[in-house]
Amino acid sequence: MKATLNGQMVELTPVDDQTPLLWILRDSLNMRGTKFGCGAGLCGACTVHVDGTAIRSCITPVAAVEGASITTIEGLADRQREVFNKVWIEHQVAQCGYCQPGQIMSAASLITETPDPSDEEIDAAMSGNICRCGTYPRIRQAIKAAAAELRKGEKA
Repeated sequence: MKATLNGQMVELTPVDDQTPLLWILRDSLNMRGTKFGCGAGLCGACTVHVDGTAIRSCITPVAAVEGASITTIEGLADRQREVFNKVWIEHQVAQCGYCQPGQIMSAASLITETPDPSDEEIDAAMSGNICRCGTYPRIRQAIKAAAAELRKGEKA
């Protein structure tokens, strides 16, 4: 079975069709930015985009993404990656850092859908991402800053 991963066509070779996408990404395709957290789709550490929508790769069977376009943290557009890196540092978001790829992938999906999100929209979109370090207020500030920066870049 085939899919597009970060813009490149790849062969997905699962043990069986119910193998979670997360394990194909990490173990077969060496996309180690996507993290294993809870294994139940509750923490958000495994968030990737499938056809532009943020999903939990730990509970998504590989058969469900055949022919799809998958984006991992490694495949974010250069501008998005640059902006998120900048604002995450400026707002001192990361503490342990483990959840950050999933946080950024959820935030990128939100900003793509809602370029100027309110606090309530941010909280709703990010509610499935757990940060054990509790940096939620800084995550919200960083998302607002990233959204503003990305909107500014669109006007240029």
